[in-house]
Amino acid sequence: MDFKTLLNGFNDKKVLIIGDAMIDSYLWGEVNRMSPEAPVPVVEVKKHENRLGGAANVALNLKSLGANPILCSVIGTGERGVLFEKLMKESNLSIEGIFSTKNRKTTIKTRVIAENKQQLRIDEEETSPIVQVEEFLKLTISLMNDIDVIILQDYNKGVLTPEIIEGVIATANERGIPTIVDPKKLNFNSYKNCTIFKPNLAEIKAGMKVDFDPNNITEIEKATTELRNQLSAKGILLTLSERGICINSEKEYKHTPAFKRNIIDVSGAGDTVVSVASLCLASNMDYPDLSMLSTLAGGIVCEEVGVVPINKKKLLKEALKHIS
Repeated sequence: MDFKTLLNGFNDKKVLIIGDAMIDSYLWGEVNRMSPEAPVPVVEVKKHENRLGGAANVALNLKSLGANPILCSVIGTGERGVLFEKLMKESNLSIEGIFSTKNRKTTIKTRVIAENKQQLRIDEEETSPIVQVEEFLKLTISLMNDIDVIILQDYNKGVLTPEIIEGVIATANERGIPTIVDPKKLNFNSYKNCTIFKPNLAEIKAGMKVDFDPNNITEIEKATTELRNQLSAKGILLTLSERGICINSEKEYKHTPAFKRNIIDVSGAGDTVVSVASLCLASNMDYPDLSMLSTLAGGIVCEEVGVVPINKKKLLKEALKHIS
């Protein structure tokens, strides 16, 4: 496969990401003692850092891959909302799809990191469904011109309501725009008629209310076939953590074992997988090759601490090395 041509082709792609955006805040420090007040480590903070998270991290991954991402999300108008827009502008990301409202809190996840690992995470968020459904849907549809692929990035934070999901997928299908979904449990069965549906192991079990042996390929194939038929999707891309990834389409089922990597932090790996998969989908890549390149990319970002976007040069180098 000509990966160089494929990745160069990513530069021409325009991607609409619709979903829950947030701020990833980091407190970096050192642990030199245990607390005398409780059996917990004392982290001496050396550095504060704010990054884009959630659907905004997907936009960062797409930007890093050379594509032109447009993020559609709902945030608050307070200090965090101002900070979010500042981070977007600093990353040269468009804010034309950002819907600000004083009635909503901007989600922030604070990770405390020391000894090269995450010690604690604190979430401040609002998860109730957005009330401005009609206005937000109108905004997203207005931005669908010349779009090559749409990502629906669901973290159960209220942006992707069933009405938004149905409206986006119906309009995308009318216009011939492929859609790829990164779901969570709440709206799991609302994504009917999407192109590719990308759950992880925990999500497919919870969403379908089934249990199966993740080491049994036959059972996985059965569950993903049932889900594909249930959603009328063209493909189910199931991430299996250390077991790799599988793709189930009308044409075939293929499991790809995980590529060996030095895993440090799995935060944000799913964002990278869906970003690469979306661009492969927009490039009309075969589904098995799409799944291989996507899982390789997800493993690469797990070698760094915190949520980071994929490095395009490294992805090309690793693809040439590991995928024939």
